[in-house]
Amino acid sequence: MQPSIMRLDGRKILITGVSRPLGIGAALAKRFAEAGAAVAIHGYSGYDLTVGEHNSAMPNGTEMLAQQYKNMGLNVTLVTPSDFNTYGTAEKVVAEAAKKLGGLDGMIVNHGYGTSSDIGDWTEEDIDAHLHVNVRAAMMMVKAFAKQADETKDNAITMFSSGQYKHIETDLMAYSVSKDAVVCLMRGAAQLLADRHIRVNCIDPGPNDTGYCFGEVYDTVAKSFPAGRWGTPDDAADLALFLHSDYAKWITGQLIASHGGSKFEF
Repeated sequence: MQPSIMRLDGRKILITGVSRPLGIGAALAKRFAEAGAAVAIHGYSGYDLTVGEHNSAMPNGTEMLAQQYKNMGLNVTLVTPSDFNTYGTAEKVVAEAAKKLGGLDGMIVNHGYGTSSDIGDWTEEDIDAHLHVNVRAAMMMVKAFAKQADETKDNAITMFSSGQYKHIETDLMAYSVSKDAVVCLMRGAAQLLADRHIRVNCIDPGPNDTGYCFGEVYDTVAKSFPAGRWGTPDDAADLALFLHSDYAKWITGQLIASHGGSKFEF
């Protein structure tokens, strides 16, 4: 059954991490545009293709999705694909999106960088990449968004974290540290920006079926949910739509887990 659509007519939203058809970013872009928002999307397929675990990774994924959504009649605009590991990229992405949409009143920081390694294999370069993409870029995007925001209107920023605040994945230490930092950033930014009519919240989508897990492990995770299925990108999009709607105008500084009652700690 098609989920009901919460209207966001007139909203202007930047969404990052839009590069794979099966990813959360792709679902966010489609659902927000279907709800009436003007959406600018940013992604970096170069990273997807190096990870090797996502079966929908493809060259020029962001460009392909932007064109696909335009062909569907949706108001989706491409922001030049770029790597957040490079200095200056974050602010340029916000500036380009704001210019193309005529300002921004919403932003979803959905992009992420993650690799696994044992403690003996930690490297400064890998740690820096996690912190640059997941933390530094998010901080600079918040700064740039706040600078251009119309404080007479309701503005909203939604970040995406993970379950590391509850359960550290020790083979993903750099990722875990960076994602926990995103939660800290959200809480601090919510306090700093509340009097400027900018709400800041964070979603922990839990295990999400984005095309990276298969076989026995996939079935085991599915059985951990009372509904017998994984969470989906649409589940995450439902929550994000609510947080950017007028129904959430009194909600800020919150980390909200969307785990479907899973029996596992993630």
